[in-house]
Formats: sequence, structure tokens, C-alpha cells
Amino acid sequence: MNRLPQALRGLSSNRCHPVLLSFRLLSTTAPRRRERRLPATFYRGGTSKALLIKRDDLPPHGAQRDAILLSAMGSPDPNGRQLDGMGGGYSSVSKVAIIGKSEQEGCDVDYEFAQVLVEKAGVDYGSNCGNMLAAVGPFALENGLVGPHDSAGLSLVRIYNTNTRKVIHARFPVYPGTSEANLEGDFAIDGVSGTHARITLNFLNPEGSRTGKLFPTGNVTDTLEFGESLQATLMDCGNPCVFVSAEGFGIKPTILPAEFSTDMLKRLDALRNAAAVKMGLVKSLEEAAAKKAVPKVCIMSSKATHVVLSGATVTEEQVDVVVRCMSSGDPHRALPITASLCTAAAAHVPGTVVHSMLRGERVSDGIVIGHASGTIAVDADVVKGDDGELHVPTARVFRTARKLFEGNVFYRA
Repeated sequence: MNRLPQALRGLSSNRCHPVLLSFRLLSTTAPRRRERRLPATFYRGGTSKALLIKRDDLPPHGAQRDAILLSAMGSPDPNGRQLDGMGGGYSSVSKVAIIGKSEQEGCDVDYEFAQVLVEKAGVDYGSNCGNMLAAVGPFALENGLVGPHDSAGLSLVRIYNTNTRKVIHARFPVYPGTSEANLEGDFAIDGVSGTHARITLNFLNPEGSRTGKLFPTGNVTDTLEFGESLQATLMDCGNPCVFVSAEGFGIKPTILPAEFSTDMLKRLDALRNAAAVKMGLVKSLEEAAAKKAVPKVCIMSSKATHVVLSGATVTEEQVDVVVRCMSSGDPHRALPITASLCTAAAAHVPGTVVHSMLRGERVSDGIVIGHASGTIAVDADVVKGDDGELHVPTARVFRTARKLFEGNVFYRA
């Protein structure tokens, strides 16, 4: 028979107490999982946050590795908050970056991105996170995975993303004569408070990250059937994306994340599933529903004056287009870097949904995209190759990063 703890036995009498304590009795025979520790660093990269872990400190791919990542991030959590781990309750802050020395020619480190699901026990390795790329170089340098390539106070780290099999060059400031990144500076990005050092990310040949083609279907627009019909552009540059017009979908172009209704989210998920099948990413709608990382859904509209999450106003003179993005089932509070690259490439191609939204002169040489937290400037080079097909040799974006802690993360196994 279970006995009450000594401190609570008085509550079982008939005396009145001003406070009623609620507790549950735990079985003394229930198995206990042991708390274990794992070296890790917690970074903000762009508008995301993630645990960065050395590949050699983790077991190989499989159930054991996934269990460690799930426990460390606090998943699965049916409450959607991840209070028992490092996650923040939505996709852009429920991430892990796994870093190791690279054997790829011309690359310094391998970067594998893991999207940890919040409410379900799942880890999705099907996409790249461009925002967290901003933290990969500094982490690799400070953890001895790469030596300093110091030039005029900048270090270059050549990163091979294993998810997409693509190469990204990251340049960031370092303290002279050291292997320490200098992440202090006066560069600001929307969605992040304060200023930091500017980190340049150059994506080399980002097209066809998952499908092998810039336009997986061979068309600049397709008709998607998902219980309704809608014209869409299906592209794969950085990550696979599906672009639709806000007007065609029947949604306010400048909607903010908290304003998405349950019905809107269901329709967008059905659209994403249909696009995943049409792009050849999965074989069935059921498989698409289980793999939510890609394609990203980009809801496009022409430039317009609108209020963003901070309460600030972005004027139509400051942007070329406006986008709202769905990533891993959640309305994104900014815009994934890979989705911004895809948007920039699409803007160069007549007939795409993105190109049809352009009005008047561009704000800059590239494209300035309005999103829920402000704006992002990005550019992509689109050329016609000898094969007659369009290709994207390079794409560029600027980000910032900040190291938040380093030490050990605890998990249960």
C-alpha cells in the first residue's frame, strides 16, 4: 500500500486547512530513465535558434540518435511548448545542427540539419536550414573543426549541407590572430533585436536541392488539386518551395502568424501535400503528411504598406514583393533563408507566380522581400545553360548569429 509522504500526512485528518495541495502518488516500481549529458552549444542563427552538436558526440543515424535529439529539445509535447527541453514550441526554434569535418573536396565541414517536431516524436532530415548556416562557421572554427582562413579580419568556412548535398561559403569576422569569431557589429536583420556582425552566406548552385531540377515538373506554373484548384509555381532552389498568390488562395496578403485560422492551416497543409507529390518529393499524400519540412509554402502578393509583428510599418516603397510562409506546418514569423533564395530566383523567371507580383522599379539590385517581421534583401543569379535549361550558379544573403551558451545539454535515455 502506498503511504503518504511525512510532510503530507496531516492533510489526511479531519482538520481544516487553508490550502489544498494536489499531488499524485508515483509507483515505486516505475522505471526511471537516467539523465545523461551531451556537449552542445546553443546559437541563434538569423531568425532561428538551434542546438549545435559535434557529429562525433552523437551515435550514428537511427532511433538512438533521434531519441537523444527529441529528449534534448523536449519533444514530443502535446501541449506544444517543449518546456521540458531546449525547444521553443514552434518550428523555427526546434532545431538541431550536427557538425563534423568534411571529406568532400573543397569543403571544410559537413552540416546536417535536423528539424525536431514539436508535438510528435519525429525528427525530419529532409531539408536545409539557411538561417542556422550563419552559426555553423563560428561553431566549426571555435571547436577546432576547421582552421582559420583569415583574410582582412574575415574567416571563410566552406560548408557541405548533407541534407541537400549543396555547398555554402560562410564569411564572418574573427578576432585577429585567434580562432574566435567576432559576432559583435552594427548590422541588423528584421526579426532580431539589436545589432551584430554581418555574416555573408554564398550558396553555390542551390538549384535542385532535393529534386535535381530548378523546376521539378518542367513548368513555371502548374495546377494543384487539393480539394480545390489553384495555380502554383513549384521550384527547388535552396529548398523545394511552392508559390501561390494570396488573392488566388483567398487570404489577406499581409496576414500575421497568429491570424491564421484552423481552416486556413488545413487548406495550406493540403496544398503542401499535393505539391510534395507533384514535385516527386514523396509518392503519396499520406507520406507527404508525415514529412512536413518541405516544400515550404510561400503565399505571394505585390508590394504593399503593412504592419509587422513589432508594430512597425513597412511601406510599399521599401519592398518589391510581400510573402507569408508556412514552414513545417507553422506560419513562419519571418522567412526561411532557403525560401528567400527560391523567391529571388523565381523573380528572375517570367511566368512564375513571384514574377507576376513585381510592380515598378526594384528597391535594389536584388529583391527586397517583405515578411511578417520586416524585410530581407537577397539575390540570385539565373542563367540559361548550354543545355537550354535555367540554372542558378550562386545566391547570396546576409545574416547574423549569436552564441547563447556552451556546455552540456541533458537528455533522458
